[in-house]
Amino acid sequence: MRSLVIPFLFLAASVLAQDEKHLKNIKQLTFGGDNAEAYFSPNSKQLTFQSNNSKWGLSCDQIFLLDIQKQLRDSTAKPALISTGKGRTTCSYFMPDGKKILYASTHAVNDSCPPVPHVKGKYIWAIYSSFDIYVADGKGKIVKQLTNTPGYDAEATVSPKGDKIVFTSTRSGDIELWVMDIDGKNPKQITSELGYDGGAFFSPDGKKIVFRASRPKTEEEVKEYKELLAQGLVAPTNMELFVCDADGKNLQQVTKLGKANWAPFFHPSGKKIIFSSNHHSQKGYDFQLYMINLDGTGLEQITTQSLFNAFPMFSPDGKKLIFSSNRNNGGGRDTNLFLADWKD
Repeated sequence: MRSLVIPFLFLAASVLAQDEKHLKNIKQLTFGGDNAEAYFSPNSKQLTFQSNNSKWGLSCDQIFLLDIQKQLRDSTAKPALISTGKGRTTCSYFMPDGKKILYASTHAVNDSCPPVPHVKGKYIWAIYSSFDIYVADGKGKIVKQLTNTPGYDAEATVSPKGDKIVFTSTRSGDIELWVMDIDGKNPKQITSELGYDGGAFFSPDGKKIVFRASRPKTEEEVKEYKELLAQGLVAPTNMELFVCDADGKNLQQVTKLGKANWAPFFHPSGKKIIFSSNHHSQKGYDFQLYMINLDGTGLEQITTQSLFNAFPMFSPDGKKLIFSSNRNNGGGRDTNLFLADWKD
């Protein structure tokens, strides 16, 4: 029965995107659980991603390595586990050699998944102070620990130039962006305004960084932000996109759309940004992919299907787009990975 179901699911996924003109030949890569933050290897043949698929015996997110062609041939295959299987993980990314993967994990503090916080009436993210950034080889062996500072260290990505890593840290008291050398040395803070700065990525030439940020302004907003931060929490419901040079200089705000604008990634040209946003939604929970010029002009909607589309990333050759979506999940809650040919 499984061999009959999978082709239907692939067909359905393609049909769902008829009016999404930039996305062609969509293929669904995962089937079950929450699968997100998938990023290409330098040769575009593999993906690293996080999943909490209970069918794989998971209680919270762990990091996996997926061979794209193997997964397209057999979508029932379980990708290789890269993280330790302990604690909670997030934000993996390929190192320049394409053989090692960095990711953040809480496993050094506790083997168990850290508790998921709840604040009545608010959607929040946990900023676990037990997160540190590690590098593992293709078989999951940790070969290096890049951070070992009190506080949250996560959301790390690598420059295409292969020399720098940008990451998010609370080591200075607020949630700021930092850069460090590829070996973890010489950390330097590059943002300093009050608010959450995170989810950063380098431009294709490695000269710029795009990221999401909250900027509490009113006395009430500042008070709430600081109170949540003291509890290791952040409310990501109001975020805009910013761009700066790789050293933090020439900071400029790109979006002024309101609500949550996040998961940005540079278009291969380096002149546009693709991202997820619910600014258009009356309900709040309707995230579609958009693209915008660096100067904030030319906003264009990319996806129209399902109520959640996020974590877009272009392949290094610019021919493919990987993203996460709730589409084609039978009305359930699963978030899966989708691979599409990109057409400008």
